[in-house]
Amino acid sequence: MAIAPVPFPNAWLSSQMHRERSRWTFPLDTDELAQVERALGHVRSRGASIPFGPEDFPLGSLADRLKAIRAEVEEGTGVALIRGLEVDRYGVQGARLVYWGLGAHLGTALAQNPRGALLVDVRDEGGDPYRDPTQRGYHTAQYLPFHNDQGDVVGLLCLRTAREGGLSCVCSSGAIHNEILASRPELVEVLYGDWYADVRGEEPPGRKPYYVEPRYALHEGRFYAQHGPTYIKSAQRFPEVPRLSREQLEALELVTRLAAEDRFRLDMDFQPGDVQFLNNHLVLHSRTAFVDHEEPERKRHLLRLWLSTPAYADVPPFFRARQEDMAYWLREPRP
Repeated sequence: MAIAPVPFPNAWLSSQMHRERSRWTFPLDTDELAQVERALGHVRSRGASIPFGPEDFPLGSLADRLKAIRAEVEEGTGVALIRGLEVDRYGVQGARLVYWGLGAHLGTALAQNPRGALLVDVRDEGGDPYRDPTQRGYHTAQYLPFHNDQGDVVGLLCLRTAREGGLSCVCSSGAIHNEILASRPELVEVLYGDWYADVRGEEPPGRKPYYVEPRYALHEGRFYAQHGPTYIKSAQRFPEVPRLSREQLEALELVTRLAAEDRFRLDMDFQPGDVQFLNNHLVLHSRTAFVDHEEPERKRHLLRLWLSTPAYADVPPFFRARQEDMAYWLREPRP
């Protein structure tokens, strides 16, 4: 198969992102913060609750800026960091409304689990995803390997940080693809083949407990990437799933190793009020382990959204299958 490199800005190195920080970092100014405050007051005055649409969170010039932010996430580097939301001023419930309102201007929220949750709390609740295949890593304080989530875009709002650690790390899937294409082209072909990924007990009735999907794909001129070694390896618990080949294991380990290298990895030290939006098809993300505060009210706490966005109305069949599963759990949530 003829495989071409992924071009910039869909493929980037960390040095490029440091040089072009203004491209993907969006500090909010005083007027934009006032718009957020007024929109929050509007939602509260109407008694609106999540989910609500962008019309219930009216913004002025910030609405246009959010369109530019979405364009950077969909068509550019796949990374956006909005800084400066006054989360302490809003309170936790107010911050939920603000975050949802901003997300509603960017796309449509997707269910993130079989309970149909649209806005998920990311915090340590104990457990071990490496021992329990149904345990979610975002509910632990452990290191999370580089991976991507379901949906077109994943968003995180930081409410509180940990005492130590919890660094957000991102990298360009396209840049890693290009490096492997140049140095190990035979492994790129393996990554474009079929892989089996564990659904971890979240499959709808009648669905198999695993997906069959490539790690890399091209669809309608767009590059798509998938990476999740934990899900790939835990799918081996099913006897009908083919055993991972030596080439597959080598390719999986190579992607993981390259993602962590300084030339590919971009680190972000979240501060309260930061909002990160990432294109799941173009960007992998990770998180360092963290040590939390003792006091419950000070513990690390983020909010997460999964969004579908307009530019990805047409996605490859394997992504469409995932979105159909998320739509099912929105219609028929588990108790």
